[in-house]
Amino acid sequence: MTHSRYISIIAFSGVLAWSAWALIVLKLSPYESAGLALSFFYITLMIALSCTFTVFGFYFRVWLFKNEIFYKHINIALRQGVFLSLITVFCLIFQMMKVFSWWSGMLLVVIAVLLEFYFSSRDSDVD
Repeated sequence: MTHSRYISIIAFSGVLAWSAWALIVLKLSPYESAGLALSFFYITLMIALSCTFTVFGFYFRVWLFKNEIFYKHINIALRQGVFLSLITVFCLIFQMMKVFSWWSGMLLVVIAVLLEFYFSSRDSDVD
């Protein structure tokens, strides 16, 4: 399967996830079924953001590395997209619980950066 097919599948999944997220925002009330509505809200938001960050990250890497296409770019972009979406979702959850502050957001970013360093070093050891 080519890289453009992978990216088109991820982009299509992102469009579906954004549509589901919009439907949840418009149709479900957090006052009637708080647990269900909030769970669906955060799950679909995470999937949608992961797909969006992955597609943008992949094309940024292609542009940055002078249009050389490597399948590794897809894996790295997907991993970084998941990290960015986890940071966003956890910040929103912390804000909902009224415990979010700048240092808790920075702590999430530092954790994601350290995890990315770990996975990057592991990927470079394999090569």
